[in-house]
Amino acid sequence: QVQLVESGGGLVQAGGSLRLACAVSGGTFSRHSMAWFRQAPGKEREFVAGISWSGGRTTYADSVKGRFTISRDNAKNTMYLQMNSLEPEDTAVYYCATTRAIADVVYKGGYDYWGQGTQVTVLP
Repeated sequence: QVQLVESGGGLVQAGGSLRLACAVSGGTFSRHSMAWFRQAPGKEREFVAGISWSGGRTTYADSVKGRFTISRDNAKNTMYLQMNSLEPEDTAVYYCATTRAIADVVYKGGYDYWGQGTQVTVLP
């Protein structure tokens, strides 16, 4: 059974940085695309960034482009999200997800497995 565990969330001042990690177990991590999503209070969950299984393709939401960087270490079965220049609007629960699909592309939806989420709070 595939399990995803996020870590690295916390409280930070606007302009600060955080690095989220998503550790995956129970599956063939290196053969599946992954992504980060977030959900703010009262809002729908939204796509933040995605990465293909090889790491060669990445896609970002316009709201985080240039500030966030997604990466993965297939040897460690871990995906990361480096978040710089954080803004109060980035406050949300951040989730990582992976798909059963095996194409080396980035998916913006249709993910099959999800983590429990990690809270990111950015103070003004």
